[in-house]
Amino acid sequence: MVVGSQAVLGQFPNASANLLGSIEADIFTFRHPKDADLIDGFIGEGAKFHQTFGCYAHGVAGETAIIPVGWKVRLIPVCNANRGADRGLCPEVHDFAAAKLAAGREKDCSFVATLLRQKLAQPALSEFRLWESSLSGERLELALALLKRFTPG
Repeated sequence: MVVGSQAVLGQFPNASANLLGSIEADIFTFRHPKDADLIDGFIGEGAKFHQTFGCYAHGVAGETAIIPVGWKVRLIPVCNANRGADRGLCPEVHDFAAAKLAAGREKDCSFVATLLRQKLAQPALSEFRLWESSLSGERLELALALLKRFTPG
């Protein structure tokens, strides 16, 4: 499961270059929380994979992102011929945008602003997903204010 900014590739494999600037993908597995250590060891920063391909993964906990209710039924599968039956999963763009707004970091907000500007995400559905998240009180108000700030026109 990809939860970092590169999750945008799941739904938009041809996204613009300004959405694809990171060489890191934050990922977790549904199997076991300790898989994060395996991810870091085998395909993490500085690993042979990183040295060979110029990109790497950072293993994270499944609870890292605050994703709205129902996110699992909206997951986007990522497959290619090189992986056979194996597949990755990415959150749907509005779940992803809500998680980024919940994090509230400048880089996350800038990313959401780009999604909205390029019409890859809709403001109303992103807002709905924020209301469906586990955020409440000031954190929810801040995320909603950020969305409003980055909503075009």
